[in-house]
Amino acid sequence: MRLNGRAAIITGATSGIGEAAAVLFAREGARVTLVGRSNNGSAIVQRIKAAGGEAQYVRADVAEAEGIDQVFADHMSKFKRLDILFNNASYEGPGTPIGDTSDEEFDRVIATNLKSVFRACRKAAPIMNAAGSGSIINTTAGSAREGLAWPNLSAYISSKGGVISLTRALAVEFAPHIRVNSLNPGLIDTPMLRSFTNKQADPNAFWAGLNQVQLLKRIGTSDEAARAALFLASDESSYVTGTDLLVDGGLVLG
Repeated sequence: MRLNGRAAIITGATSGIGEAAAVLFAREGARVTLVGRSNNGSAIVQRIKAAGGEAQYVRADVAEAEGIDQVFADHMSKFKRLDILFNNASYEGPGTPIGDTSDEEFDRVIATNLKSVFRACRKAAPIMNAAGSGSIINTTAGSAREGLAWPNLSAYISSKGGVISLTRALAVEFAPHIRVNSLNPGLIDTPMLRSFTNKQADPNAFWAGLNQVQLLKRIGTSDEAARAALFLASDESSYVTGTDLLVDGGLVLG
């Protein structure tokens, strides 16, 4: 098992990529703290335990400093170590033009998608440095890459662009013991993407169009993105740091 004996924190772990990663990491031997705000986290933990894994659920809002503090306190109390931090929690925002996006909505997007990553990395660094190793993975977005953007997502794209830059900066700052990479999943069939689609004038046509904008002509799955996260979490990526790993079916090139 590729993560045997290790312990991981995964935010945004109650659906989509985070849920798939939590199940996969546990299957590969990691003891996992799942973090989210929904009611189904405990059910995912039970699935993991039924399959022979070890996990706990911490219900917290990572957009708040107190939420991050609670997550790390509960994780270290139970598992005593932290080898992997997967900052995956995301909020797509209102999906409105910038003129219709309030300061409050912009602040909420930044707090969830960027500031939570900053805070979690700040908490993780001393723990991982004391252990002499660690892997941090931050979820970004294809729309934050040069040459690709979407209308009505200014707050979201700003936040994810910030995560790409923060990842690169921390890879330099945390070297050589802690590897810091970002995972760029492109268009993945998740509740967040479905939510964004449902805000469009013609959701069915919009969804059909999304399937055509990448080279592989389909939307990806949460399991496909989770397997890429496993690569970054494991020793298989031991010489990889400071990169934004595209798992996008060719979206950026399409």
